[in-house]
Amino acid sequence: MIIIALDVDSREKALELVDDLKGQVSYFKIGMQLFNSQGPDIISAVKGRGVEVFLDLKFHDIPHTVAAAAAVAVNQGVDMFNVHASGGKNMLAKTVESVGERAEKLGLKDKPKVLGVTLLTSLNQEVIEKELGINKPLEKQVGDLASLCQEAGLEGVVASPREIKIIREVCGPDFLIVTPGVRPSWAAKDDQERVFTPGQAAEAGSNYLVIGRPVTAAPDPGEALTRIKEEIR
Repeated sequence: MIIIALDVDSREKALELVDDLKGQVSYFKIGMQLFNSQGPDIISAVKGRGVEVFLDLKFHDIPHTVAAAAAVAVNQGVDMFNVHASGGKNMLAKTVESVGERAEKLGLKDKPKVLGVTLLTSLNQEVIEKELGINKPLEKQVGDLASLCQEAGLEGVVASPREIKIIREVCGPDFLIVTPGVRPSWAAKDDQERVFTPGQAAEAGSNYLVIGRPVTAAPDPGEALTRIKEEIR
């Protein structure tokens, strides 16, 4: 499944993209740029178009604070949101607990999916060693964080498509993998380091492909999305 990243700062542009593309995809990502520019009301505005929302704010704080933020995300009606896996098992478990409690209180049939962000797709081996002090192979770090997320009760992780194989080995076939860093062969790499084409990511076993600028910045977003879907097929 493709998730379109609404990485814009205009409400009008975001809703225009949703209206143009919702006939081809059902999931849209609201990240920090759009959320911070338009506020939480943008969630209900996008949901009002009859689509699903992935809230990409990457919560990372002490367990109590993240659990409280997660409860608010449930109130806002998001379908999926993420937290940084490096916040630790207690933070992750408290988040899952908070989501379950709030969803039950609201009488929700389906609670939001909680995903753990492993390592950002802009990072590489040199950076994690020299700047972050992580003295293990990047793939091993991603696998370890994915395992931690699964143990804490999260539904899946956000990871580069290059780590799909190790996540499947560690967490099995039913664990959700959401992959940014997806770039068609005809699109610019931009600031992403660990990238796959949409076809490669789908073949590797990604459940959700997050695609932004190759579609949203194209002269004809609908045509660009059609090209990507044809590549995947």
